[in-house]
Amino acid sequence: MRKASGAKKISEPHTRWRRRAEARPDEILDAALAEFTERGFEAARMEDIARRAGISKGGIYLYFPSKTALLEALIEARVTPLARLVRTIAATGVEDPMASLHMIAAAAAHRLGDAKVFSVPRLVISVSGRFPEIAEFYRVHVVDVARGALEELIEAAMAKGALRRVDPRAAARAFIGPILFEALWAHVLGGESILGDPEKLIEQHFDVWLNGLEQCA
Repeated sequence: MRKASGAKKISEPHTRWRRRAEARPDEILDAALAEFTERGFEAARMEDIARRAGISKGGIYLYFPSKTALLEALIEARVTPLARLVRTIAATGVEDPMASLHMIAAAAAHRLGDAKVFSVPRLVISVSGRFPEIAEFYRVHVVDVARGALEELIEAAMAKGALRRVDPRAAARAFIGPILFEALWAHVLGGESILGDPEKLIEQHFDVWLNGLEQCA
């Protein structure tokens, strides 16, 4: 019994240490987003991010070599999952493209309604002029993935006669644009928004969007 008790005392600290180490990248990303938001990307310092995350300045470099790497990791962690979800829904939903479009709109409204998610593309926009490599990273890993999948799904809806024939690229922009603007209106401009009620937002959005693209009888 004593041996078992001793083994427990040894294993528990190890488990706590492992969990702490595994949690650190997320804590660093939270700290980085807070510093970037408060101070701006250029003015933020790695040592301040490390201090906010509760680690040493040297420790942060074990995970991220630069502020650019931190911002790219934020894109991967906070926004890329939405782009991948759009791609998955589009790939598996071609048999019922209209239902799939509804699912995509609902997912986008839900994710972009989270200030921690929308603050990342907002940050990318603010630095894109001075750091084009970050804008390129966002375009490749988020915009191109989601837009390509959305265009293919809209094309499938047109092929089935659910939507009238238009340029799928223009239709995709018209589809996602109002949701992005609603997020901008809520999180940046401080306007009254229905982003907190995704179902109402999607209902209104589809009514407007489909009235422009729905196949006439």
